Amino acid sequence: MAGAMIALTVNGESRRTSATTIADLVRELDLDPAKVAVEHNGTIAPRSELASHAIAAGDVLEIVHFVGGGQAADSWSVAGHTFKSRLIVGTGKYKDFEQNAAALEASGAEIVTVAVRRVNVSDPNAPMLTDFIDPKKVTYLPNTAGCFTADDAIRTLRLAREAGGWDLVKLEVLGEAKTLYPDMRETLKATEVLAKEGFHPMVYCVDDPIAAKQLEEAGAVAVMPLGAPIGSGLGIQNQVTIRLIVEGANVPVLVDAGVGTASDAAVAMELGCDGVLMNTAIAEAKDPTRMARAMKLAVEAGREAYLAGRMGRRKYADPSSPLAGLI
Repeated sequence: MAGAMIALTVNGESRRTSATTIADLVRELDLDPAKVAVEHNGTIAPRSELASHAIAAGDVLEIVHFVGGGQAADSWSVAGHTFKSRLIVGTGKYKDFEQNAAALEASGAEIVTVAVRRVNVSDPNAPMLTDFIDPKKVTYLPNTAGCFTADDAIRTLRLAREAGGWDLVKLEVLGEAKTLYPDMRETLKATEVLAKEGFHPMVYCVDDPIAAKQLEEAGAVAVMPLGAPIGSGLGIQNQVTIRLIVEGANVPVLVDAGVGTASDAAVAMELGCDGVLMNTAIAEAKDPTRMARAMKLAVEAGREAYLAGRMGRRKYADPSSPLAGLI
């Protein structure tokens, strides 16, 4: 009988409908038949036939559509790589590789920075980082920590690519040893060369919107302004310039250096950064694994707050409850 209700199962849930075809059912669900795929009783129903494909009581249907290309709703991408975690951690200063691996696990990070150093030829059987952190499960990001010239940084990353095939790299060229501030002239020079050689450099830089834009134009796939001097734990010293870099960038922006505790990481994310890189804040904590977990939660909370949109700042108080109608 036309218009009779039937019971069927849609995406695992029981549903009653008066629809007689799959197309009618899809429209009843406020979906566009041209934008979904349907499995009917275990068989794919061709999209061109949805309008004529009859349904009956007891049928089982699965209706799917595309959401963000199958990626997590809040994932981020750099140079064709997509990640869910917005926290990047380093691999230096830990008591041992076991502690490093435990902290990484607690952080949920999917990227670790690794320094390129000479092999210990006097003890070829000595433990190596890859014995504890599997590069097939975690993305290694070779960096140029300790390089003070563009030539040294370029040479280091060429060796890294030869050793592990990595094109996604972290570039830092330091100006001097006291502040470990980047030498932006050498950094820009190295960025241009590496980009021409097919590298995808994520670049440590000063917290300067103009310098960040110049790096982007030179081929940086991400800019990584410092929040404070490396290893200082002072937190973000200039929120205004970090925010300006975020607003002007067409590539990911990640705060790199200066984070000391979870609130610093949350601030970076609240400013709209795509992520945060840290090492010392976790490695030198009294309990590195617990701090790594705290940083994970802080990054997630800061990102949620940024997406939610904070309330406006006011000069005076504004009561939460109305003052009218008081007894």
